[in-house]
Amino acid sequence: MFKRIALFLATNLAVMVLLGIVLSVLQGVFGITLGNNGVLLVFAAVFGFGGALFSLAISKWVAKRTTGMHLIEQPRNEGEAWLFNTVKRQAEAAGIRMPEVGIYDAPEINAFATGPSRNNSLVAVSTGLLRAMDRDEAEAVLAHEVSHVANGDMVTMALVQGVLNTFVIFLARVVGRVIDAAISGNREGGGLAYYAIVFVLDIVFGLFASVIAMWFSRWREFRADAGGARLAGREKMIAALEKLARTYGQSTLPSQVRAFGISGSVGGGVKRLFMSHPPLAERIQALRDA
Repeated sequence: MFKRIALFLATNLAVMVLLGIVLSVLQGVFGITLGNNGVLLVFAAVFGFGGALFSLAISKWVAKRTTGMHLIEQPRNEGEAWLFNTVKRQAEAAGIRMPEVGIYDAPEINAFATGPSRNNSLVAVSTGLLRAMDRDEAEAVLAHEVSHVANGDMVTMALVQGVLNTFVIFLARVVGRVIDAAISGNREGGGLAYYAIVFVLDIVFGLFASVIAMWFSRWREFRADAGGARLAGREKMIAALEKLARTYGQSTLPSQVRAFGISGSVGGGVKRLFMSHPPLAERIQALRDA
């Protein structure tokens, strides 16, 4: 949780610096001001969606570089051939183009899917998963990840994040102007106090936005489990999640792709609000009740 918050703070600091530079250019060079809420909303949308869509566009490249995975272009052995052919068969059943398939070196049982679109995606599994799971369990995990792709979860997540980013940037500056005006007695603001207020509001509103984004992330996990059950069989999906429960919470995935892994963090209370995955017991029960 604290790593996530630290990353959020660092990101917002970078956004604030960039916003300050752009504001100076708009005001000093072009004479454009952002006092009008309509102009501010457009400006916030450009930044909010721009960052989210850029992250989506480079998601496969980032995943490949950060995990150091081996892409299966020509299977080197029977295991790679099974992995490649299983994803191919499931992709055809789900009605999507064949994803790239990769294996990355990590001790935990994990897998993830990412990519900018349903027909330009990547499915990767850890070496720990291949060692710990039998073929039926591994097939269910692959079906879960293919379902993420077929559901368009990466694109939807980016759009949700873009909307949230937009309103964080917009509301922080609107509320910041009101607070700054109240503190300064309605004198002309926009100084250091205003930027300090906006920075704090970026953090506060951003945390609320993170709660919404993580709620959506947990919801899409239930949907991907259901899709995995349809593609591979419900009992296989349940068995895979039960096997996963033995090492649940352990993840060496980079933060950029951790939310798309099949294994997430564990916790309760406030920490649960920031979890990208629901508890495994709830996921298994949802499949049993389906």
